[in-house]
Amino acid sequence: MTISNAIGFIGLGTMGLPMALNLVRAGTKLIVWNRSVERSGPLVELGATVASSANDVFLQCGTIFLMLADEVATDSVLGRGLPDFAKRVAGRQIVAMGTVRPGYSLALAKEIQDAGGHYVEAPVSGSRKPAEAGELVGMLAGEREGLAKVRLLLAPLCRKVFDCGPVPNALRMKLAVNVFLITMVTGLAEAVHFAERHGLDLDRFTAILNAGPMSSDVSRIKAEKLMRRDFVRQAGISDVLKNSGLVIEAARAAAIASPQMDTCFRLYGETEALGLGSDDMIAVVRAIEERTASILMAKSAETKA
Repeated sequence: MTISNAIGFIGLGTMGLPMALNLVRAGTKLIVWNRSVERSGPLVELGATVASSANDVFLQCGTIFLMLADEVATDSVLGRGLPDFAKRVAGRQIVAMGTVRPGYSLALAKEIQDAGGHYVEAPVSGSRKPAEAGELVGMLAGEREGLAKVRLLLAPLCRKVFDCGPVPNALRMKLAVNVFLITMVTGLAEAVHFAERHGLDLDRFTAILNAGPMSSDVSRIKAEKLMRRDFVRQAGISDVLKNSGLVIEAARAAAIASPQMDTCFRLYGETEALGLGSDDMIAVVRAIEERTASILMAKSAETKA
């Protein structure tokens, strides 16, 4: 097989599938692969081609987007550490969109460049709904000559794309953004819990929030989901827990304090332990409720004593 003008896309999860759909709708000739083949169905209906394997994507495509869950999945798809790795990436542009450790990304960039390939970091900020609407915010890092093509390809996916300098600065920027996102949504969950336990009118509470200076697209969507106890995933608990860990690891490596993220990491870990790893991140309110229950039990025991 010869390398065509087709674009490869590997990883059709919660974020990857809507992103790939937007690429196809924009007229991109896309060759896709995912471990769960059934995820490719909607793309096939729109004209995308499903590859028989990840390696088949590399054989046919000069640019390959990777939207994978973690470093293990990324290494597996690239064949990293195996003899085929160099053949797979040589002459290709690898666009890594997943959220991984900055140090991992830096090492991967070097290996791909040493093998004759090109590497671009392109993490995005946003969850499933912005992904479906093509309203993500993209961050790019890598060799400047390779960024222009990727920026054009990201146009159907992102409302804005920002250059962040050399690898791994796009990932560091994504983690910095996540500090605000995670602490904000966790604070919102705690605020709703506080209002509810005081018997306040939650419709009025939400209206006041939405009318004030803290209001945002995220706060409005998440507040509505909290009100309805709608835990259908947009950004999952397990994903937020993983990202919280990445933030803390990067903070420690740079000798930075992360007091709020340390607390969030514990709360999302407690939420996952409740069996809610696949629920939306607002399910963190369940861990807060569990802590409240413990306080009430302790208070009741003191009263009886």
